[in-house]
Amino acid sequence: MPWSTVRERLEQPERPRTYWLATVDPDGAPHVMPLITAWIDGSLYFLSGLGTRKGSNLARDPRCAITTGSTTLPSIDIILEGEAVRVTDADTLAHVVEFLTTTMEWPQLDVRDDFVYGPNAPTAGPPPYALFRFTPSTGFGLPGMTGMEQFDPSELPTPTRYRF
Repeated sequence: MPWSTVRERLEQPERPRTYWLATVDPDGAPHVMPLITAWIDGSLYFLSGLGTRKGSNLARDPRCAITTGSTTLPSIDIILEGEAVRVTDADTLAHVVEFLTTTMEWPQLDVRDDFVYGPNAPTAGPPPYALFRFTPSTGFGLPGMTGMEQFDPSELPTPTRYRF
């Protein structure tokens, strides 16, 4: 399946769509939590409180994976491996917050210093929030489970690995 198909699904997610973030705990154990993300300018962005486990894990070790499923037929499952680093650049913070509040219709968000403030987000912990940019290094696109029975197996996307 071409990367352009996966990228289009990331750019235009169905609502609602859950993403899952896997980080590494200090003892090497995996930690997985749901997220809300936005694909902007070739990267996934998400908010997290620095005091949350995922926030502290990423501050210590930026390696992580983000997964999601797209139910647009034919459905696909998307797995991205890479790094998530905290964004402190004022222009990028303002750009992402503007995108989240206008395009994704999030509740009002406010940038102060290098943090984002807004209503308590169930997947991000309490404010203030750090903005993270996830940049994939490897990805996988797999045929999803939703609607598979509607297609001949030859019509389904084939599993594909992407290297960035």
